Amino acid sequence: MNCFDVHAHIFPDKIAAKVVGTLEAYYNFKWRGDGTVADLLASMDEAGVEKAVVFSCATKPEQVIPANDYLMMVKQHCPDRFVAMGTIHPDLPGIINEIDRIRAAGLQGIKLHPDFQKIYIDEPAMMRVYEKLDNSLPLMIHMGDYRTDFSSPYRLARVLSEFPELTIIAAHFGGYSEWDQVWKHLIGKKVYFDTSSSIFTLGAEAAAEIVRAHGADRILFASDYPASRHKDAVADVLSMKLTPAENEQIFHLNAQRIFGK
Repeated sequence: MNCFDVHAHIFPDKIAAKVVGTLEAYYNFKWRGDGTVADLLASMDEAGVEKAVVFSCATKPEQVIPANDYLMMVKQHCPDRFVAMGTIHPDLPGIINEIDRIRAAGLQGIKLHPDFQKIYIDEPAMMRVYEKLDNSLPLMIHMGDYRTDFSSPYRLARVLSEFPELTIIAAHFGGYSEWDQVWKHLIGKKVYFDTSSSIFTLGAEAAAEIVRAHGADRILFASDYPASRHKDAVADVLSMKLTPAENEQIFHLNAQRIFGK
């Protein structure tokens, strides 16, 4: 079975342990990988995952360019295994130039983590950024958390209404714990959900209900590495007991449609 993971975090070797430790403290559970490129590839190989979309998140404006430089380097190092997304921050001077640089370097999208970046996804500064993306750069957004309101599903519904042509991937089944809001504001909308770090909290049956209500053609396999190993992320998707055709869409066909073969 072909597998294309659309959600993997990576960090430079010298800071990976520190970053993973911070994330473990924030989410209060032990992460399964160390966040390095070598360990990511080992996790992918163990599960037979052929490709992964990789990214890092700039929590401060001054981190944007170094993070994107790192992602450009990683993409060049493993072009057959990785698709890379860039990062942006609305307070970065010259943000439009950086978006142009991301596009010119062949990075294939932009990843936002609003909870860590402290940005509301529907605030005016972000709306101005979305205007510059057009439909050539997919946008992945970490979605939902009961502790914050930065990436609540109702906010994404506003973005979708203003920018219906954007390709947006709403991570964590669109809501990461805010499932009532997902059903109310996002199910059936023109937005992709990824499966990262959700099925084990939702439960396989409830996750399958979302897949069938939203459409398997709008669901993307995602590991959330290093939060989990790829073998466990694959097992989570299979636990939903979907049809072979639905699994084929989720595991690779939908991602290939967005990011190319």
